[in-house]
Amino acid sequence: MPISLSRQRAEQALLRLGQLHPKLIDLGLERTFHLLEKLGHPHLALPPQIHVAGTNGKGSTIAFLRAILESANKKVHAYTSPHLVRFHERIRLAGQLIDDDALADLLEEVESKNGSDSITFFEVTTAAAMLAFSRIAADVTLLETGLGGRTDSTNVISSPMVSIITPIDRDHEHFLGTSITAIATEKAGIIKPSVPVLSAPQHLDAEAVLRQRSAVLNSPFYMLGKEIAFETDGSGGGFRLTVEGKNLTAPTPSMIGPHQSDNAALAAAAVMLTMPDIPPASIIAGIRSATWPARVQKLDQGRLVALCPQGQSIWLDGAHNRHGAAALAKSLVHIHNGKWVMIAGALNTRPPADFLNELKPLIHHLVTVTIPEQDASLSAEHLAETASQLGISASPANNIEAAIAEASDHSDHGNRPLIMGGSLYLSGYILKENGSLPD
Repeated sequence: MPISLSRQRAEQALLRLGQLHPKLIDLGLERTFHLLEKLGHPHLALPPQIHVAGTNGKGSTIAFLRAILESANKKVHAYTSPHLVRFHERIRLAGQLIDDDALADLLEEVESKNGSDSITFFEVTTAAAMLAFSRIAADVTLLETGLGGRTDSTNVISSPMVSIITPIDRDHEHFLGTSITAIATEKAGIIKPSVPVLSAPQHLDAEAVLRQRSAVLNSPFYMLGKEIAFETDGSGGGFRLTVEGKNLTAPTPSMIGPHQSDNAALAAAAVMLTMPDIPPASIIAGIRSATWPARVQKLDQGRLVALCPQGQSIWLDGAHNRHGAAALAKSLVHIHNGKWVMIAGALNTRPPADFLNELKPLIHHLVTVTIPEQDASLSAEHLAETASQLGISASPANNIEAAIAEASDHSDHGNRPLIMGGSLYLSGYILKENGSLPD
């Protein structure tokens, strides 16, 4: 199918914008503020915001928030990253992904205003998203930090309704620091004076940082399981919340895995804390309906699925660090109480052993791939060698089709389920090749 002229314009603009800075990541707010000034300060004209930072669970928490609010007939903007298949996934305007025409016009306008000024891809596209959000009416704007918080481009906002901190763990240590305390300090940078802070349960060191920062800024602090009574039914199903005297009994979340109860509870508590007009029925409906691609996502059909043994249970997940892998392992046990075959790829920005060790007890055989079109990908051979050193049966493959064939040989005629993952970039490639575009 031919690519539309608008799609070509958008892709060409994205390519040019990606060349305005020699580094992909160069944390700081000065360049973003400078561009926003040229654009007329759109960050000051956003609908009310909810700002989300953390190591894992940010996207899922935003997905629950959006589903809850839309169940109450609210119009919701959302900015998330990274995208899996198309850049459009990052910008949702009043409930709909931005279309080709609007995206092309937006990017070209921002490019024109920026000129040749040095600015990173994330900084310029964040400014573009805020410009789009400022022009279209909505009830709430959901903003996900890209990396860290304190110097993340989304942190140009000054007074959100609530700041949400999902679980903090070690990740991106070459940017954020090598200790939980250092990483938590960066995440705590989104906390604003007198703005409520809602946190998932945290490592003690991270909790101490968040509480201290909140106290300094006179920001009311609420943690699941402490200031907010929170208990699950123990089987990864429903949960109960008490937020400042208001109770909610919630159903099993739509997204699979015990950790999704925490993410759904964060979203529900944020709504109960800041939007008392949202009825419990809408919160329950949102928890039941939220979706987020490549988070323990079942694949039932598509080109790649057709290459697998008939009837095999096939799943996709983007977890890529130790904490995410631990959550994935619990989810896989919930789905199938036995061994899995796995196809995995990984970037070279974190030790692959951290991820593999969490999944080792569940892997019958691992097939590794080099992530296509990713310069930072570990080679399939390196990843397979690391797995073998850990005692995991592993073999490399040249491409995803060869990996599926190899995994099929180890699947006991499809009786062992298949999980594909290790990187959001690999997940995006698989969705694209399978024909399963996120919407």
